[in-house]
Amino acid sequence: MALNTPDLTKFPPRSARVRLGGYVILPRCIDKGRATLAGKNGEYHYACPLDQHFLQFAGINPEVFKKELNKSDTEILEWIQKNAEHKRTPVEIAAWSTWQERRAPDNPDSREFFNGLHKAAAPKRTDIVTWFDVLDLDDYVSFGGKG
Repeated sequence: MALNTPDLTKFPPRSARVRLGGYVILPRCIDKGRATLAGKNGEYHYACPLDQHFLQFAGINPEVFKKELNKSDTEILEWIQKNAEHKRTPVEIAAWSTWQERRAPDNPDSREFFNGLHKAAAPKRTDIVTWFDVLDLDDYVSFGGKG
């Protein structure tokens, strides 16, 4: 692969908060996909439930998308804009991204999973309320940070 493939055994993928073309989650999904193709994904999983939020919103098959990951981020975004089943407007993308940034567990099972991650990483932190909060925290402590 010509690109500088992320080695997710040494550092985490980009935060789910990082945007490409207005989409949150997308840069993280790209990092995990590229690392998976290179066998450097570590504990990270491409097309996981978080990635599926983006893939379903855009209307993209994860296996088809994976074949595009040898391109630059800019080229990938152009491919999405051309090939996504759901042609989203900038306003729709912005609203969806804001909703994703604020999304918290919405049922007892996901709340239990969330609380387990939170408790393991930094049980005294009271600012961990969204999925993006707990993902950023987990990424940080997984690579030596103190929660």
